[in-house]
Order: sequence, then structure tokens, then C-alpha cells
Amino acid sequence: MKRTIVGVAVVAGMVQLTAAPAQAAASSTDPVKALKAELTSGRAVNLTATAKVTYAGGRVVTSAIDGTIGLGSRGPVASDLGQTVQYNEKLLREMKKAAPKETEGLQAGPVRLISSGGVSYVSGPVVDETLMPHGASWVRYPGVKLPPSNLMVEVLDPATLKTLVAHRTSWKDGILKGAIKPAKLAAASAPFAERYGTRFKTGTISYTLWFGDKGLVRRVAVKATLPVSKSTVRVESDTRFAGWGREVTVNLPLRGDAIDRKEVQDDVPAGVPGIWN
Repeated sequence: MKRTIVGVAVVAGMVQLTAAPAQAAASSTDPVKALKAELTSGRAVNLTATAKVTYAGGRVVTSAIDGTIGLGSRGPVASDLGQTVQYNEKLLREMKKAAPKETEGLQAGPVRLISSGGVSYVSGPVVDETLMPHGASWVRYPGVKLPPSNLMVEVLDPATLKTLVAHRTSWKDGILKGAIKPAKLAAASAPFAERYGTRFKTGTISYTLWFGDKGLVRRVAVKATLPVSKSTVRVESDTRFAGWGREVTVNLPLRGDAIDRKEVQDDVPAGVPGIWN
């Protein structure tokens, strides 16, 4: 595995997703063509998503996000999301010992995460105590990628969606089911490879996609088993999309409202907290 699953904003101004005239959705029922027709600067899609990760020994973390993902010509370019995280009793005890402050903050309430251009801004109970003396509301984390829309498969990426469609086992009444080995998905999907690595010898990923009338994905549900060291991790993630074609601007916090993570590195999580980064 390239990285573990568990782990979640300052430049002046804002990142603007330039407004573009509304365009007619692709008439083809090809989902990849339908998606590409939406990948225009200034457009966005709403989402709600859940995830459950089960480790060896019955350790479980669950999480949910909701918000907006801004799109560009190649896929997601910005996002404004709210995230909640909960650990089961066994994992909570261990997390409190390993990272007590971060764990307490994550359990206390939702995290808001604004991301664009390799930078994420975090607010919420997980950083509030540190920020108050500085008069800031956000911690800026540089060098991070956008949170995925689904913890396992990024269907907003055309190459990933094309691969999932190609590995279908059935497709009827707008519902597509399929299965793929992690190694094959890693070879075709840059988002998956960047998050989980490429050297898979075992593991399974099964998925169901629901499509709307215009061929756009309205829901994706995934169940996967991935090898980690000498054990396995089970991941379940379910995402629902709505509001395709919205025109939005994702605003980044102003300079005076955020502080760089390096300035408070001893008091905030080392990485963006949560499980979506």
C-alpha cells in the first residue's frame, strides 16, 4: 500500500471557477461522453458520501461528507466539503492513545475542508483551540490533493469511469454492476494509484453505478478488500451526486483568516485530518 487509509485553510483572494454558459448535456447514453460534456470550467456537482473502513481485529472508522466539487476540463479542480468521523469503541481507545488531541477534535464535530490547487484549508473543533489565540479560523495545509468524491473509485475522472464501465458484469435499467482487481484499476486510474499505490497481488473491488436519464452518474456504491501488510482492509463507500451543471465559485479563505500549518505544527494534526485525504 502506498499510504494508509485513516488519517480533515493562507493565500489572499479566492480561486474562481470561471462561469461558463450552460450547455446542453450530451445526447449519447455513453457515460464517459456524458461526463466529459460536464467537465467545463465553472461547473460543479453536489455530493453526499459515506465510507466505512474495517481493519483487522474489528477496528472500524466511519465517515460522511457533503458539499460541492468544482469541475475543470479534466475532472475535479476544487471542493468545499463538510466531514464527520466516528471510530468504534476499540479503535477509539487506540486513537486516543496515539493522537489524543486530533481524535478528540474529530469526535467533537464536523470538519470543513476547502481545497484547490494543491492546498487545503481546515476548520472545525479539530483545530479551533489552536486557532483562537491567533485570531484565525482556518489552517492552511499545502501540498495535498483534492479529497475524492468516493473513497475507492473517482467516477469524476473519465479514465476511471471508462474502466469501470468496461469491467461491468451487468447493465440494465440504468444500473451497472461490475468487479475489478485493484491492480487493474491502479493501472487505469491515476486517482486510485496515487492514493493506494500500484503493487497489488490480491484484493477485490465490486461496484454498482446508477445513471440518470442523461447518462450522468447519480450514485456509486463500492465494496473492496485491499491487502495491507499481512492483513486486509475492507472499504465500503457510497456516493450520491446531484445538481450536475451548477455554476459556482469556490472561495478560499482570506489571508487574515488562515494560518499556515507550519506556524502551528506542534498543535495541529500533521496531515489533513479525516479519511478523505
